[in-house]
Amino acid sequence: MKILSITAQKPGSTGSGVFLTELVKVFAAGGHEQRIIAGVDPEDRYDFPEGVSLEPVRFHTEALPFAIAGMSDEMPYPSTRYCDMTPEMTAQFERAFGAALGKVLTDFKPDVILCHHLYLVTALVRERVSGISVYGFCHNTDLRQMRKHGLERERIAAAICRLDRIFVLRRDQIREVQEVYGADPERMTPIGMGYNRQIFCPAETKRQPGDAVRLIYAGKITQKKGVKSLLRALSLLNIPDRQIELTCAGGAGNEAEYREIRELAEACPWPVSFPGRLDQISLAAAYNASDIFVLPSFYEGIPLTVIEALACGCRVVISDLPGVRDWLEEFVTGADIRYVPLPPIRNTDEAEESALPAFERRLADAVAESIASGPVPPADVSRVSWERIGRLVLE
Repeated sequence: MKILSITAQKPGSTGSGVFLTELVKVFAAGGHEQRIIAGVDPEDRYDFPEGVSLEPVRFHTEALPFAIAGMSDEMPYPSTRYCDMTPEMTAQFERAFGAALGKVLTDFKPDVILCHHLYLVTALVRERVSGISVYGFCHNTDLRQMRKHGLERERIAAAICRLDRIFVLRRDQIREVQEVYGADPERMTPIGMGYNRQIFCPAETKRQPGDAVRLIYAGKITQKKGVKSLLRALSLLNIPDRQIELTCAGGAGNEAEYREIRELAEACPWPVSFPGRLDQISLAAAYNASDIFVLPSFYEGIPLTVIEALACGCRVVISDLPGVRDWLEEFVTGADIRYVPLPPIRNTDEAEESALPAFERRLADAVAESIASGPVPPADVSRVSWERIGRLVLE
């Protein structure tokens, strides 16, 4: 089968990019021919499996004289917010992706097209392609964009409703996609999330237990992911007989906010390190050197980092995000996870400031309980894999 995968942003740099890249690997292992269309910067280079080629749509060029349009308002690389795109920028975006699509349709002649994010580029593909099945993947950030501003909203919704099938991360997202786009729930399939089991697994030599309890967070360094709240929660911990260390792995979402977060870290009574964005091998090593993974985020689909951390043997403290607990309890057994009730959320992903102190107290208590519980056997993540998702998509 000839498969064309499309994303408007960088492959491999965010959760949805990892999703695309890992599916490409699964399909390549199955002998399928593939092409990829993706938004990239002029200097970007990517290594895909043999026989898979990239048709790049390059931003910061004469044709696209602005940064890559990001599905999150804060990306781990310079980006343009969709809500800030002018009609001229939108037209440039469509011309560039339309040209790449036309070239691949002519040269490659795909049997099926897989579009990541139920948003502008997917709408463009559905409008311009006939006679070829077009499938869309909901990655949750698309729902957020549709709810937060009105860029091409009616047009996008109409095109999404005409997709041949929509893949959602969780069962409860079927209702959300129906509400936001008006799409037929009978044409939606929940497929979940996978992880790279060759990379994310317990180390052969686990670190020796010591006095220090090592916490790790991985993701964008931003308050929408709850990082400020995590630092304030650690300041509430009163565990005199233990040393606590926190690693915050990830890129800055917003430079001004990043500086504020670094200042909070300096005021924290426990040492906090910021190693930046780690490649997958380095991230797996960081998980294996840690005891507890903490994700106090205010908005997620299915957080890939939680699965990866569990696969490396971490205990987990996470915000009680809609649908995430149900999915984890269904697919990951024996996991030591503590769920922290969210504060009231406004504008999709922003916590009510007045409710943050209570949330941070709950977060501190959950971390303290996880510390007190001590090491546990690794969770069973055998039912979570990219191979399983690849099979579901091909079926």
